[in-house]
Amino acid sequence: MEIERSSGVLLHITSLPGRLGIGTLGAEAEEFASALKKAGFRYWQILPIGPVEGAFGFSPYASTSTFAGNILFISLEKMAGRPWFPEFFDRQKFEEAPMVRFEKVMEHRVGVLKTAAANFFRLATGKETADYERFCSESKAWLDDYALFSAVAGAYGTNNWLKWDARISMREPAAIKEWAEKLETEVRFHRFCQYVFFRQWDSFRRTCASNGVRIIGDIPIYINLESADAWANPGMLHLDRKNGRPVSVAGVPPDYFSETGQRWGNPLYVWEDDKGFLNEDTFKWWRGRISHLSGLFDIIRIDHFRGFAGYWSIPAEEKTAVNGEWIKGPGMEFFHRLKKELGDLPLIAEDLGVITPDVEELRDGLGLPGMKILQFAFDFNNKNYYLPHNITEQNCVLYTGTHDNNTTNGWFYGDEIDDAARRYVLEYIGADGFSDLHWKLIRQAYRTTARLVIVPAQDLLGYGKEFRMNTPGTIDGNWAWKLTAGAITDEIISKLRKMGEMYDRIREDKTVENDG
Repeated sequence: MEIERSSGVLLHITSLPGRLGIGTLGAEAEEFASALKKAGFRYWQILPIGPVEGAFGFSPYASTSTFAGNILFISLEKMAGRPWFPEFFDRQKFEEAPMVRFEKVMEHRVGVLKTAAANFFRLATGKETADYERFCSESKAWLDDYALFSAVAGAYGTNNWLKWDARISMREPAAIKEWAEKLETEVRFHRFCQYVFFRQWDSFRRTCASNGVRIIGDIPIYINLESADAWANPGMLHLDRKNGRPVSVAGVPPDYFSETGQRWGNPLYVWEDDKGFLNEDTFKWWRGRISHLSGLFDIIRIDHFRGFAGYWSIPAEEKTAVNGEWIKGPGMEFFHRLKKELGDLPLIAEDLGVITPDVEELRDGLGLPGMKILQFAFDFNNKNYYLPHNITEQNCVLYTGTHDNNTTNGWFYGDEIDDAARRYVLEYIGADGFSDLHWKLIRQAYRTTARLVIVPAQDLLGYGKEFRMNTPGTIDGNWAWKLTAGAITDEIISKLRKMGEMYDRIREDKTVENDG
C-alpha cells in the first residue's frame, strides 16, 4: 500500500474538547475534522477505540474487546431530543480542564446511558427498534459474546473470567443460556451502548470523508486476557486447557533500554495447528478483526508488527522477559490469505525498535509503509536512519513523536537529552536559537521525502512534558490529556496550510469516497 504525499494529526477521540469532561464523537469531532481540512491535513490518526477499564488505567491498548466501541466516545448531546433520552443528562457540569477525570466521566456516562437504555426499550419508535435489531443481527458474530461477557463481569465485579464460576468461565452451553436469561437487562444495556456508539461512529466517519479526511485506526497485535475476545476464543491462544491460564505470554527480550526486557503478559496466539498449518481458529478470528476494523477506518496501524515475523515467547511463570525465546510468526502466508479473502490490506506496520531482516522482508514484501520517529534521529550518528537526509524510502510514515513519546518540546527542553544533544539538534536543523523549536522540527518533517507526516496535536501547540499522552511502563496519569476549546487557533491552521502548500503535501481533490 502506498500513501500520497500528505500530512496528518495524531489525536485520540477522548482528547477532543468536550463539555462533559471528555472528547466525544459529537460536535467537537465534527469541528476538528473541519479544522483539519482548513489546515490541509488528509489524515487523522487515533488510538484503539475499544472499551477501557480503570483496572488498566483506562489504557486503549488494554481493552475488553477488539470489536466493541468505547462508550466514553458517545456524545450525549447528540442523543438529546430523542423521546427516550433523559432530559437531565446535562445537569452535572464538568469544568473545562486539560485532563480527563476518567472515573467521574465513566460514572456519569454509565448512569445516563442506563436510563436511556431503559427508556429506549419502552419508548423507541418502530423505525428505531428495527434499526437496533438490524445492528444486533449484523454484529452478532462478536456482539453476543461481548454483551454477555460485560454483563457477567459486572455481576462478578471483575473482567478476569478465570475468577468466575467454572461453568460460565469455561463457556458451558447451559451456563451461557442460564446467565443470558438471568442478566437479560444488563446484556441488553451493553448491546444498546454498542448500537449508539456505532451509529455515531458512522456519522463521524461520513463527516471526516466530507472534509477529505481519512481515519487511521490503531490496533495492538495482542489482546488482553481479561477480555471478551480471550473468553470467547480460547482455542486461538496458548492457554492451559484445564484452568484457562496462559502457558506463555508476550513481551520483548532484554536490550539497550532494559536489562530484563519487557514482560507484557498478554496471551500468545496459537499460529500453527498440529500439522504445522495455519491454525484455523486464529486465522478466522483475525480475518473477522481486520474485516470489522476495515469498515471503521481507512487505514489500520498494527502495533508490534514484528510479531508476525517472529515473537518473543516468555513462560508464564517467569517474572521478567529474560528467559524467553524467539518463535517464528505466521509471516507472509497469513497476510496472503487475508488478502485473498478480504482484498487489499490498508495497513501501516509499526516497525520501531530492533528490527531484523525478516521483519523488513515481510513489511517490504507486503508493500506496507513503516514508521520513522524524528525524536529518535539525533544520536550524533549521521547514518541514523531516522535523520531526514537518510529517509530514502518514501513509502513510510514520519512522526515527530508518537503517543508513547514525550512531546517534542518536553523531549527537547527536558532531561531526556543533554545540552550537547540540544546543540546538535540546532546545528542539524540550522537554527540559531531555541524559540519555536517545535515548529522547526515539524518543518523538517514536512521537507522530507516521507509520503506521510503525522504530528501529535500537542506538538502543534508547543506543549511541554506535562501534556504527553503516555509514559510506557507506568499506569497512573496516562491517556488523560485533552484539548481545551479554541486551543488550535486560526493562526496555527493558517501556518500548517502554508507549510503544506510549500512542501507539496496538499492536494485539491479533498473529498474522500466512503460508502460507510
